[in-house]
Amino acid sequence: MSCASVRAGAATFALCASVSRKAPAYGRSTRTWLRRVLTASIAALAGVVSVADARAQQVVERWEKEVAAYEATDRTTPPPRGEIVFVGSSSIRFWDVAASFPDLKVINRGVWASGQGFELGDVVRFLDRLVVPHQPRIVVVYAGDNDISGGKTSEQVVVDAERLILRLRSKLPDVRIVFIGVKPSISRWLQVDRMRLTNTLLRQVCERDDRVAYVDVDGPMMGWDERPRRELFVDDGLHLSAEGYRLWTTLVRPLLVPPTTLPAPGPAPPSSSPSR
Repeated sequence: MSCASVRAGAATFALCASVSRKAPAYGRSTRTWLRRVLTASIAALAGVVSVADARAQQVVERWEKEVAAYEATDRTTPPPRGEIVFVGSSSIRFWDVAASFPDLKVINRGVWASGQGFELGDVVRFLDRLVVPHQPRIVVVYAGDNDISGGKTSEQVVVDAERLILRLRSKLPDVRIVFIGVKPSISRWLQVDRMRLTNTLLRQVCERDDRVAYVDVDGPMMGWDERPRRELFVDDGLHLSAEGYRLWTTLVRPLLVPPTTLPAPGPAPPSSSPSR
């Protein structure tokens, strides 16, 4: 039985018990009415659970072909383990991370199909198939603007981010996670306030764990007019151009490479000042 079904059953039991205790005070017509209300309530709860299950199945079916294709590729040409995995929506899918980070071993597991890309909840749902098998040391995540555009609240998106962190920690205790903040875009400009609230909450989540980093892309992607820079996007005003990906590469790279080790200072050079 699903969790929702258990809760529904418990609620029904409590209501039945209450009616049973109070039944002697009611007439036959009242008891009949209450039974009908209970029957309707149980049917409604069952319908909610059924719809939720159907939607979850639709999500799995929507992405199954893309995910299965990645798994087939992994079987024929296994990528290196213990490296860096990029996962998320179409903004990851269209990013040529191998060209952007030629000095690093990177794996792209972005998902986009039929004009739609992953939401953050989808990333969580497919972690065990797309990310965990590679045993990465770093996971770079971008998703969230599809969620907001689809009607989710900022709080729901951030709950999915917390679920992602917990799931990865349970499978890969030492992994480092890099969240790229939700980008501002021309086509979704009317939703920018909700996206920025999402970023504020997401940054707070990241700051609680020194192995989780947050990359701010909002500020760097804005122009002097406080609107997204046109040159960072392709014609649809949503997906990144080559210039946009160059900017993201600059912002993300410092979190993927170890800090530069500066040589120890040598002895001070002799003074060239003339003696008096």
